[in-house]
Amino acid sequence: MRSKLFVPASRPELFAKALAGEADAVSFDLEDAVAMSSKAVARAHLETFLRAHPKQHFTKQIIVRVNPVQGGLFNDDLEAVVWSGLHVINLPKIEDADQVLAAVSVLERWERIRGLECPIRILATIESPRGLRHAASIALADPRVIGLQIGYGDLFAPLGIASAEPAATQAVRMTIRLAAGEAGIDALDGAFVAVDDSAGFRREAQAARQLGFTGKSCIHPSQVGIANDVFSPSHDEIASAREVVAASDRAAAMGLGAFLVDGKMFDGPLIQRARRVVEASRRVGAPR
Repeated sequence: MRSKLFVPASRPELFAKALAGEADAVSFDLEDAVAMSSKAVARAHLETFLRAHPKQHFTKQIIVRVNPVQGGLFNDDLEAVVWSGLHVINLPKIEDADQVLAAVSVLERWERIRGLECPIRILATIESPRGLRHAASIALADPRVIGLQIGYGDLFAPLGIASAEPAATQAVRMTIRLAAGEAGIDALDGAFVAVDDSAGFRREAQAARQLGFTGKSCIHPSQVGIANDVFSPSHDEIASAREVVAASDRAAAMGLGAFLVDGKMFDGPLIQRARRVVEASRRVGAPR
């Protein structure tokens, strides 16, 4: 998911437009983008939509950001959205592994009720100092967890940390990336709220990619193309990776585990990285 576009579930008139756009994933939001007085209506809009569209209808990832597990709205949210058209549940404000397991228990119950055979996956958002401290255990809590995401606003504002402060964002990103790496899952960067600052969005996305993040949340369609560009491998990266993969295949045929390409030594981890770049290039349709 290079780009994940948030869409308020209270705005059904935006659903089709978002799905027709360039985002790799659409995240329908039942949490922060929906006022408390509109939660029930938004939930009903989303249930109607998901019941009418099975999973095979979609060409992109369908995500729903529900309300927090520890609140009183979570079960009602899952009752409304656990249908075959849903790929991923985004759990906000996750602070420890127990909350993930509690969410899995409720999710499993609704999957049984609905007769779903394919498990719905989980994207966990880290938005508090406690959550950041427990990031690795959250990532490892259950096989359904496929990614960690950062919620900068809720994490920074209560602490008086300036939004987009580079020292803070990079420190948090590194913690999240290592936690996700321990679990072998993706790390997704949080939203950039200045929608009219495309250069700032690009800088933030590039900083995240430098730390191995695979994508970024978008709160406006204008951010989607930038995210797709930044988190796609460049032509030079693809060409280099293909050269490494080809050299690796030749070396393996000769019983060699390490080899040189353009004067640089490549072995296991670097070969795996090259193969991931080649696979990513195929997913985004890069020419061979």
